Amino acid sequence: MFPLLFKYPSPVFTKGHLVFLSSAPVWLLPVLIVLASAGLAVLIQYRLRQIQPGLRGEPAALSPRRAWAIWAAQSLLVALILVLLWQPAMNVAELSSQQNIIAVVVDDSKSMATTDVDDKPREQAALTALQSGVLDGLNKRFRTRLYKLDRSLTQVNSLDSIVPTAPATHLGDGLQQLANETSDLPVGAVVLLTDGGENAAGMGGSGIGLEAMQALRNRRLPVHTVAFGSPELKHDVEVEDVSVSPTVVANARIAATITFTQHGYVNGHATVTVRDGDKTLAAHDVMLGQSGVLQSEPLYFYAGAAGARTLRFSVEPIAGEENTHNNTLTRPVLVSASKRRILYIEGEPRWQFRFLRRAEEDDPTVQVVSMLRTSENKIYRQGISGPDELADGFPSKAEDLFQYSGIIIGSVDADYFTPTQQELIREYVDRRGGGVLFLGGRSSLSDGGWTASSLNDLLPTFLPGGRNNFHRNAALVNLTDAGVQSPITRLLEDPQRNAERWRKLTYLADYEDPGSPKPGATVLAEMSSGGRRKMPMLITQSYGNGRTAILATGGTWRWQMSEALGDPSHNLFWQQLLRWLVADTPGGVSASVSARTLSDQGHLQITAQVRSKDFQPARNARVSAHVSGPEGANAVLDMTPSQETPGLYIADYTAEKAGPYLTEVTADANDTKTGELGRDVVTFQRENGVAENFHTEANPRLLEQLAKETGGRAWSLNDLKDLPRDISYSEAGISVRSTKELWNMPIVFLLLLGLPVAEWLLRRKWGVV
Repeated sequence: MFPLLFKYPSPVFTKGHLVFLSSAPVWLLPVLIVLASAGLAVLIQYRLRQIQPGLRGEPAALSPRRAWAIWAAQSLLVALILVLLWQPAMNVAELSSQQNIIAVVVDDSKSMATTDVDDKPREQAALTALQSGVLDGLNKRFRTRLYKLDRSLTQVNSLDSIVPTAPATHLGDGLQQLANETSDLPVGAVVLLTDGGENAAGMGGSGIGLEAMQALRNRRLPVHTVAFGSPELKHDVEVEDVSVSPTVVANARIAATITFTQHGYVNGHATVTVRDGDKTLAAHDVMLGQSGVLQSEPLYFYAGAAGARTLRFSVEPIAGEENTHNNTLTRPVLVSASKRRILYIEGEPRWQFRFLRRAEEDDPTVQVVSMLRTSENKIYRQGISGPDELADGFPSKAEDLFQYSGIIIGSVDADYFTPTQQELIREYVDRRGGGVLFLGGRSSLSDGGWTASSLNDLLPTFLPGGRNNFHRNAALVNLTDAGVQSPITRLLEDPQRNAERWRKLTYLADYEDPGSPKPGATVLAEMSSGGRRKMPMLITQSYGNGRTAILATGGTWRWQMSEALGDPSHNLFWQQLLRWLVADTPGGVSASVSARTLSDQGHLQITAQVRSKDFQPARNARVSAHVSGPEGANAVLDMTPSQETPGLYIADYTAEKAGPYLTEVTADANDTKTGELGRDVVTFQRENGVAENFHTEANPRLLEQLAKETGGRAWSLNDLKDLPRDISYSEAGISVRSTKELWNMPIVFLLLLGLPVAEWLLRRKWGVV
């Protein structure tokens, strides 16, 4: 329709620029248009005054509104005639016939096998579109080159070589490869037939890389895109992400979050699971929310024995799903058997001390090193590694205190710690990244003078004033909403049953009012006594690089004494609380990888934060990474220090084979006296043929943006027949500039005829002919 009215296809007007072929100056044209319009306006005003009632006795048939409508039609006609006298034309770049190459690129990844284009696979629809005159039309005017695109770009001799089986789509990388490899060839344009899926590392379907876009712009290479497929599957559940700690303590309770979307199953039910091989670690039913909206569900399970695990998180397939391969994500998890040592200082002999140590004895992953003050200047040590440990009381040096992964401070006055030790505790949490748990007692919290202590800001609550906040009367415990979901307080799997179990626990005594929680703190459990107001019992918060908590009671031992024989509630709670306290405390070496799961590509970066014995950045350490993987893959990498971050060491690695990898990073000081600074282990895995299972819906927005930014066009299947003609308007390749005169366009003659006729019809209608 457009060429029928305007003689030329739309690219002539969108890509060209307007010129005037007349020798008359261009500036004179708008001047004459304005003067002519002004003259017509004067005549209209004069006519209005002549026919006003009372001057001639005639009715005012030509009202001001009608008069200005006639003026507009006359002005447009005069302006059009003046423009035509200046001989308008479009100057546009046009590819030289038979001298340019058109690159036809077809996506041959697995997602193109999806059947959602008139009940045909996307790939078949793309090939049919090319064979229905498009390819022949291009061959008549240009030379064409066929390419298939998946993880890379490959030239093919015929369409028969394009089969949708490739495991990944890297649109940006492929287009950049095309621009670079054809830099010495006259490529006039690119025709890209794809569903728009992009799963190159770091892209996630959100766009084309900046380097690829810059390569296309440098060549002025327009990309004409043709999208195939539906932008939304009608019935599908897709797992988007899984959040789980990469390293956990053996037999610890793990909290994971699985995030997914669904279409077509609103208010339906599904089962989320986590499996280790064939063993199901956890499973529960969930109700599905709105279509297309991210939904997150928690999963709780036990880590089991030490070792490297590959856990599979799934939403079990639902009847009628169009794609069941996107229901599962895997995550590598390293279960560590190394014991975490906790320093527990208690100011007086009490039942809490005895039962806490008994609960710790059943946990092989945590060791409590305790110092109990039996008199003013005497302490009783347990769990020490040698006679010198804690011989002088609470540590006064960073290297002595920082060897512990957690600290428990019981019924101890704040004044027991010297100013140096108090500052050391602050550094332990803030810089070392350790965890500190404060217990309630006669000499703790506000009754222990902690309100005036320099460590007051470590506490997750604003302590009440005075020293009479310790109570011995009975109190019952209830979980908050946060506590119902927390792995610290999870005694039973089912959240409702877990909350009910806490309500039925034996009453507490010996508790302290901890005050009100600070902003950012989380209250997991509350206690109430005899109709009094509820007060927090278990409060946690993050502080600096570490974490702190208050358990505002010394009476949890009653749960062990009063509950039924064999009831695990007391020991389970304490084991989970202590594991939380130490789980995120870093060692002297903290290793990490840029990606824990590599989909269809193997490159990643290994980093390690190395610290000295006093946890200052180790600037001149010798750091190496030993990588072992499937089929005997083995490498030792020397890690180089970062120029920007002190103590950070970096190495690059490429995992060539699919499967799980384990990396052990070790760091040694340069001086022989200090020796090894520490070591850490991380895991990752490479998966091949998985990326194309996700986000299989078409992405036309990506293709529209790509065409717009490169000067191409996003074509629909209905308009594709015009592509061989319109594609020639390009500045890439070998092109010449041509001038297209506009005076003989059909739309011009229609306007020249239509404007006077429209004016005459209006005059006749209004009786002022």
